[in-house]
Amino acid sequence: MTNRTLSTVALALAISAAAFTAQGAEIKNIVIVHGALADGSGWQKATEILERRGFNVTIVQEPITSLADDVAATNRVLDLQSGPSLLVGHSYGGMVITEAGNRPDVAGLVYVAAFQPDKGESLIGLASSKPAGGMNIRETKDGKYLYLDPAAFAADFAADLPKDEAAFMAKSQVFAAKEAFTAKVGDPAWRAKKSWTVVATEDRSINPDLERDMAKRAGSKVTEIKASHAVFASRAQKVAEVIEEAAKEAGK
Repeated sequence: MTNRTLSTVALALAISAAAFTAQGAEIKNIVIVHGALADGSGWQKATEILERRGFNVTIVQEPITSLADDVAATNRVLDLQSGPSLLVGHSYGGMVITEAGNRPDVAGLVYVAAFQPDKGESLIGLASSKPAGGMNIRETKDGKYLYLDPAAFAADFAADLPKDEAAFMAKSQVFAAKEAFTAKVGDPAWRAKKSWTVVATEDRSINPDLERDMAKRAGSKVTEIKASHAVFASRAQKVAEVIEEAAKEAGK
């Protein structure tokens, strides 16, 4: 057997071992990818709940400059974890975890009011297939980025949050490059990994029926929560419970 063949066999065994570890070990690492038009700070309550239950939680503050950049940012965080991880994505973050979740050290995927694309689909294509209630996305002056009109932010994104929290989210939103919304995903990780979906039934940013359709297509375990698009903040306890359940099931 040549050295090259030995190297190939060793690499295959290493990948198989990593995949086995991800599926056969207790999942304690939770890596959260926030959505566009928001940042990771809204996940504070859910993070604190999960940490009290013994999980190691890390939030990816992706730049939202392109899907490739955001997958790379997620991979850098995953590289820091010891042992398998559960990936959680909100909104646009669902696009990111669908790509990044193909890593062998990712044990499962949780979509929270998120896009759950199939191969060749983009966010803009999915969103256009079943329009949502809110239509207040604006372009920056240079025409390269998108943001949610602060005046409409509470109604469209966070209708069930206290006014001061919704106002802060509007001020701290991360503008999204158009390129991120038009990028098409490759092979979706949910085809090979277990997945869970939270449908926010009062969502005005993603049509709840679209959330249901994507979850059904992926064979995800679905939990419906009466909440806005900001379900991760307004119903943090319930979302944390879904993530905890997913972590336990993904490790079996």
